[in-house]
Amino acid sequence: MSDSMINHSKSITNTTKEDMMQRRHFLKNTMATGAIALAATSGLLVPLLVLAWNKEAFNAKDVQGAMNGSIGTDATEQSDKINIKAPDIAENGAVVPVTISSTLSDVTSITILSEKNGTPLIGKFNLKGKAEAFVSTRIKMGKTSNVIAICESGGKFYSARKEVKVTIGGCGG
Repeated sequence: MSDSMINHSKSITNTTKEDMMQRRHFLKNTMATGAIALAATSGLLVPLLVLAWNKEAFNAKDVQGAMNGSIGTDATEQSDKINIKAPDIAENGAVVPVTISSTLSDVTSITILSEKNGTPLIGKFNLKGKAEAFVSTRIKMGKTSNVIAICESGGKFYSARKEVKVTIGGCGG
């Protein structure tokens, strides 16, 4: 075989590999775009709600400020119809599993706070329709403190507290 035939053969092989990589890249991007489009049209992905930011509530340095910023008041009624499932002792404050559930009727939001965190507001979850009053997440706790759950039901705010002891700090401690 001559050198020109070998070079021609190599260029065909390289072009084929490049074409295959481009096809794979195209198919991969097409499938990803299709999945995102399907999620968005079916209501599973609502970016404006997911990326909502309440500056006043998240910048608050105490529980009362976080409550005023997130729910509009710092007055809640204690309720035994709110269940906080969290460990009594968290070995690592960086990852504390917390589950909030409630038997209150028509709960429209669940707010979670960690009393002694530098930023007490963990998050506010708005529920739509006849959603079950249930939120499960992992939170970061700087030190031993109360986890506070606030449920909005019928325009009123109900709360419950549970102390979680943190042995290794998760917020820089």
